Amino acid sequence: MAAKITMIIPTLVQGGAEKQMSLLAAGLPKSEFDVRVIALTSGGPWHDFLNKHGIPVTVIGKRFKFDPFSFWSLYRELKRKPADLVHTWIFAANSYGRLAAKLARIQYQVAGERCVDLWKSEFHFMIDRYLDRWTTAFATNSQGVVDFYQRHRIGRDRFHVIPNGSLPQGQVDPHARQQWRQRLGLATDAVIATSLARLWPQKRLKDLIWAIDLLNCKYDHVHLVIAGDGPERQRLQQFALEAKVDTRVHFVGHLTETDSLLQASDLFCLVSEYEGQSNSLMEAIHWRIPAVVTDIPGNRDLIPDGDHGYICPIGDRIAIAKQMAAVLDDPVGANARADRASLRLQAVFDPQAMIDGYASLYRSILQQAN
Repeated sequence: MAAKITMIIPTLVQGGAEKQMSLLAAGLPKSEFDVRVIALTSGGPWHDFLNKHGIPVTVIGKRFKFDPFSFWSLYRELKRKPADLVHTWIFAANSYGRLAAKLARIQYQVAGERCVDLWKSEFHFMIDRYLDRWTTAFATNSQGVVDFYQRHRIGRDRFHVIPNGSLPQGQVDPHARQQWRQRLGLATDAVIATSLARLWPQKRLKDLIWAIDLLNCKYDHVHLVIAGDGPERQRLQQFALEAKVDTRVHFVGHLTETDSLLQASDLFCLVSEYEGQSNSLMEAIHWRIPAVVTDIPGNRDLIPDGDHGYICPIGDRIAIAKQMAAVLDDPVGANARADRASLRLQAVFDPQAMIDGYASLYRSILQQAN
């Protein structure tokens, strides 16, 4: 009989953890694992993906950070359809899901920590340490995440590092460069630096806007395209206006498909102060786009050194601008680094290897019941 696996995640929006969870849920061998997904707050684009692959999805409808009604709805759902193992993803699901699973007498729990969560306060870590006591295993995508949580006395020797899987992208679009420049009203020789990110403080997009302002001293054809949405959008747009670079910074909102924009780009920028393993960076690497990234654990997993991309300190706007200029001044060298990063991505971050890694973890846990 197939083992019953319930995965719990806050939403099914188009985010990195949501993507990896959905690929995993759809890819696990159905003869061995009977998977269902519970979204605490809302569905999203990955809901349709899961439906197409025959994965049942339940949306609880959580409305507030602390929502006892949603917690009891989750508990009742776990009692209604018992699982052999619950795998929770991200803080809200880790908190609600592990406690509800404990009350529902589900013996095995895997907690997914996906990021170096610098936003957490001591109160959040107290919750994590409390729930640690009945967590069977922790799963993450980066050794940097392990080191971070062990410094906070969480997980100890129960972490399992399973790298993200890089999903093969769509077809090459020979018209992408021309079409995006026409869409943005740019000259055909305009340079496009792209960032795909939720507009959130951790992404430090203000640093990128500063860098574009600095690059204005040397170049007159460099444009920053920011694809994504979030609570920082209005503030960032206002900042670009005040810095008088609003004609060089283009906010295109959330894109359901990013392949075309990446193929139209000359460089990709990810200057976050913390990440897990960025799916958008993986996509840019797949398309062999030279990458300028901050020196943080998640980014170092994908751009391990200056031989694969361009690395700068967090918040150092001058260094960001210099690295962007290095791409523009030596396009042959930049493309060679991007080629090496892409070949490494294909070798190390195989989606089937990610699925196999989780299947092996589940098997090792569930064998304890026999």
